[in-house]
Amino acid sequence: MRLNRLKILLPYALAVIGLAILTWGMHALGDHINPIMVALVFSLFVFFTATVFGSKPGLFASVLAMLCFNFFFLPPIGTFTISDWENWIALFAFLIVAMTAGQLSAKVRQRAEEAERLYRELQAAFEKASHTEALRQSEKLKSALLDAVTHDLRTPLTSIKASVTMLIEEHEQDPIHVTLEREGRGELLEVIDEETDRLNDFVESMVELARIEAGEFNLRKTGGEVEEILSNALQRAESLAANHRIEINAEENLPTISVDSKAIAEVVYNLLNNAAKYSPKNSTIEIGVKRAGDKIRFSVEDEGKGIAESEREKVFQKFYRADKTAKGFGMV
Repeated sequence: MRLNRLKILLPYALAVIGLAILTWGMHALGDHINPIMVALVFSLFVFFTATVFGSKPGLFASVLAMLCFNFFFLPPIGTFTISDWENWIALFAFLIVAMTAGQLSAKVRQRAEEAERLYRELQAAFEKASHTEALRQSEKLKSALLDAVTHDLRTPLTSIKASVTMLIEEHEQDPIHVTLEREGRGELLEVIDEETDRLNDFVESMVELARIEAGEFNLRKTGGEVEEILSNALQRAESLAANHRIEINAEENLPTISVDSKAIAEVVYNLLNNAAKYSPKNSTIEIGVKRAGDKIRFSVEDEGKGIAESEREKVFQKFYRADKTAKGFGMV
């Protein structure tokens, strides 16, 4: 019992010790280090803590780092009082980023463990069927996942880091030199929020992919309304409307359909996303919904160059991309 308690408390103790060493070291540098560097070092420490020990120690480290940042590096030094509103913004931005980075890294760690478990199950199943084929699929999966992680994690993290760096730099300026108005700061915080959601969606997609590969994905058919399906897909594709015109051409009085509404909305969104990637900016993307006998047919048409006839059947193969320069899984 005592050993288990020590095991639980150990990550928190190590977080305190590690943060104390970092704080002492940076504080000893005096004027040779600025708040921006302090914030980045603390953020990396929180990210590392959450990745190694999990979400709760990561959250604990983010709050403790915020307190150290305030007490030792924001004027007036040596108190928890904050004199300037710019410092409030900097402290708030740091806390948001530290907590977000910590939670995301912990979630990625958890999902990675789940993916590893599912991957091992897949590997065992493949080996029973054909050892050679199992190894080939395994390497292909690793390559595709590495490609997706490299692009889809790095891009939003870059946006988050750039936005936070700008906010921190702003608080360093004298009030007369501040260039960001309230609206500008709000836009940067919106970027952080949107990119955080993008990272979360990416992690969820990784889990869904693992479930599909493991045969654990089951459709839940219920009575679904076409309008609701389109609304869910368009809500996710809201950012695409900035560079494209999305038009809906749906028949009137369409009946309720027995489908997995969430899965169909995901398919429509993926088609919209691909249409946006491979069609010119400011072009029209049309969503069509009409009866086809006793069924309902969804379609997405764009003004892109299309797929060569020789490639059309291949695009349904897992991990296949007609455009070899495109980023992503090659799953949609």
